[in-house]
Amino acid sequence: MKDKYKYNTSQLFNFAQNSYLERTSRPVYAMAFLLPFIVFYELGTIFINTNVLRQYWQGRVVAFSWLQKFLEYVGFSSKFAWVATPFAVIVILAALQLASRKRWRFWFGDIWPMVVECVLLAVPLIVLGLFLNSPAAPEVGADQIGGSAIRIQTGTVAICSSAANDASPPAPNPGAQTIRLLADIVTGIGAGIYEELVFRLVLICLLMLLFQDALRLSHSNSIILSVLISAALFSAYHHVDFFSGQLYQTTRFDWTQFGFRTIAGVYFAVLFAIRGFGITAGTHAFYDVIATLINAFFFTGGN
Repeated sequence: MKDKYKYNTSQLFNFAQNSYLERTSRPVYAMAFLLPFIVFYELGTIFINTNVLRQYWQGRVVAFSWLQKFLEYVGFSSKFAWVATPFAVIVILAALQLASRKRWRFWFGDIWPMVVECVLLAVPLIVLGLFLNSPAAPEVGADQIGGSAIRIQTGTVAICSSAANDASPPAPNPGAQTIRLLADIVTGIGAGIYEELVFRLVLICLLMLLFQDALRLSHSNSIILSVLISAALFSAYHHVDFFSGQLYQTTRFDWTQFGFRTIAGVYFAVLFAIRGFGITAGTHAFYDVIATLINAFFFTGGN
């Protein structure tokens, strides 16, 4: 009984029972905290999906499309798979909550501290992104990542999201720029949920099962290997089509951005191992939204 709750599959630390850090790392908190993000992403892709928008943002987050295709593969119809994908997030978290045998009680007073925590945790990545993507001399051109045109001028912040079938030129007029900005925000929020689900919650847990349970490596070594592998794949995902093995034609490969996203992947993975899925997905979503706004109003003339 003493070691019954010693470790979750990928949890690095266990906090004092019923403390803020322990409560907010539970899957039930992730469900409640991320539900508004999921609803916003779904409504955003429905109501912002106008003919003008289709010219600039032609698909959902790639990780969302992967989950949708997986549901279709196991027998769901294409229309039902589209609806079932967000519910799959809730089902997975509910299953993890049951498996954890932790309390289901949720305190709404923890929501705003979680929001503040996610924003503060996003700040180091924003600072690092600005530092790494500030060339000595301005470059000409734009790099299209995850629905946000990133112009290399005096500095940029790389977006940690990838949209399916993305081939977006700069928006030609203020009205289209506004739609484009909204689309980028929706994409960033969707990336926070579905990319973290694939690369942290699912991938790291599978890697932990491989290294710790199958190969019998130590818990700490299993976490280190899982973090590094998931981070490298997370970064590559923004540049390479995993199914064809080819670079995305609409994205210019850049080693600086690849390195930054690898560091970001390590950061999110360590955060996941310490704080759980809800805080990690929220931090990713807030990072992408903040980075999108900084790029739009300071680097691409989005205002």
